[in-house]
Amino acid sequence: MDLFEMRPGASGPAHKTGRLAELVCSNSLRGAALENAVGLLKEELARLDSIVVCSAREAAVPAGGALAVDRERFASAVESRLLAHPRVALHREEVTQIPLDRPCVVACGPLPSPALLASIDAVLASAGGARLHYFDAASPIVAAESLDESQMYRKSRYDKGDGDDYLNIPLDRDQYLELIANLRTLERHQPKDFEAGATPYFEGCLPIEEMADRGEDTLRYGPLKPVGLRDPRTGRAPYAVVQLRKENVAGTAYNLVGFQTRLSWPAQRAAFGKLPGLAGAEWLRLGVMHRNTFVDSPRVLDASLRLRGMPSLYFAGQITGSEGYVEAAACGAMAGIHAARSILGQSPVTFPEETAFGAIVAHLQNRQTHDFQPANVTWAPFPPLDGAGGGRTGKRERHALMAERALRALDAWRACLGGAGSGAETRALVRG
Repeated sequence: MDLFEMRPGASGPAHKTGRLAELVCSNSLRGAALENAVGLLKEELARLDSIVVCSAREAAVPAGGALAVDRERFASAVESRLLAHPRVALHREEVTQIPLDRPCVVACGPLPSPALLASIDAVLASAGGARLHYFDAASPIVAAESLDESQMYRKSRYDKGDGDDYLNIPLDRDQYLELIANLRTLERHQPKDFEAGATPYFEGCLPIEEMADRGEDTLRYGPLKPVGLRDPRTGRAPYAVVQLRKENVAGTAYNLVGFQTRLSWPAQRAAFGKLPGLAGAEWLRLGVMHRNTFVDSPRVLDASLRLRGMPSLYFAGQITGSEGYVEAAACGAMAGIHAARSILGQSPVTFPEETAFGAIVAHLQNRQTHDFQPANVTWAPFPPLDGAGGGRTGKRERHALMAERALRALDAWRACLGGAGSGAETRALVRG
């Protein structure tokens, strides 16, 4: 397999390094428990020997019930595995034209270069589709040694994890309202030329000031909710809570959870520096905002993530509208398996609908909506439980049963691939 990466020779507007798996937004791969749809998806990927999930688990940093990673260790682990893979040849050069004379997977991420974007536009036009785009945002990162922890307390929500994976800044009503006022009134970043004319934000990753604009209590019921974060020093839940999550294994940096923003950098320093314990903050990275591009998957891709009318061209990752690192990795795994089986002359496969893989495909094939938007994996597209399991009312128990069902279905699916004689060869080919 030939893998093309344009960095470090050329770079996109969001990247800072030449690493193959640079994380440009959050360092969290979100919930790890199987009762979370994304936690189930990670386990499904692990059972397919996913390089992304194996590397993430090796590079994990404490984050309560989530899988967060040390960015440098994660990128290094992914790159090392790919460079050592006997079936992967890495080419450090920019692709400006999509080859249509051989099987090809377009996994360019949400910010393809202008030349590649033009080529994508051309092939989409031939398939009757058009590209779309939306804004995504990243949270600020602060140096741990610059924090005044005397105004904070360590606690994970509902005491998950070791209990000290997060630093919490309790806010009373006046402090909360001051933050809301600053978010609403301070200067906001103006879109760059390449972002001009973009469509509205992805609802799962709204800028914090956009949430503040929607109502005084929006943040208190969103990323600043105090539920499960009772202050051990007072025994009471604060009016609102700002959470800081470890950014690396050493715990030398923290990011402000849910504070993705398009405030100008001076405005961020002014607003966030007023939060208790952040007056002397050293900002290692301030919040940034960038455009993400995705295709209208339900109308231009088939269930194999293949462009309709072009049997050798596949799309994978966030450009399909599968929002999130883990979902992007899952799309890559599925597109790789489909492409590999085609190359090897094997019959097509369908991922079980009971699995998180199947839920992603269901979202990307949902033609019921005329306004397709990116989405994280959720339990909504999963088929309901049958029999006694379907009648259970407890959400956590129901999701646990759905996860068990999914893993049984995936294991049976894998067994069938192996029994076909060449399934192991397919999986070996696509692990890269």
